[in-house]
Amino acid sequence: MPAPVYALSLKQPWATMLVRGIKSIEVRRWSTPRRGLILIHAAGVSDTRPEAWRHIPRELRDEAEIVGGIIGSAELTGCLSYRTLAEFLRDRELHRNDPSWFEPGLFGFQFVAPQLLPFRKYAGWMRFFQVDEAVA
Repeated sequence: MPAPVYALSLKQPWATMLVRGIKSIEVRRWSTPRRGLILIHAAGVSDTRPEAWRHIPRELRDEAEIVGGIIGSAELTGCLSYRTLAEFLRDRELHRNDPSWFEPGLFGFQFVAPQLLPFRKYAGWMRFFQVDEAVA
């Protein structure tokens, strides 16, 4: 029996930024021991804040507007803990979050080897979720 495949849902444009290598850390309020290949899912709802969209080059704008499915994959290699603003700022170019978003107790999921995949419509979830073998 093959190992289960998991996905993580990110709002756009953050999902596109991750699969295109514009960011390599995804910030969350919870930690994870999970490691390995993770499918990247574009959530059904996008981030409407202009500060998120300023990171998207014009040529990726249409791609970053695709929602509601799997758009790529990346290897999850670690989980950082951000206890202080200084720690959060140290990785700002890797996660692209504004300093005002910091709060003690955030975590940074470290990704490498991002890959763009053909879009596959798929329902997401707020945390890691298992993907059907046929879709994976």
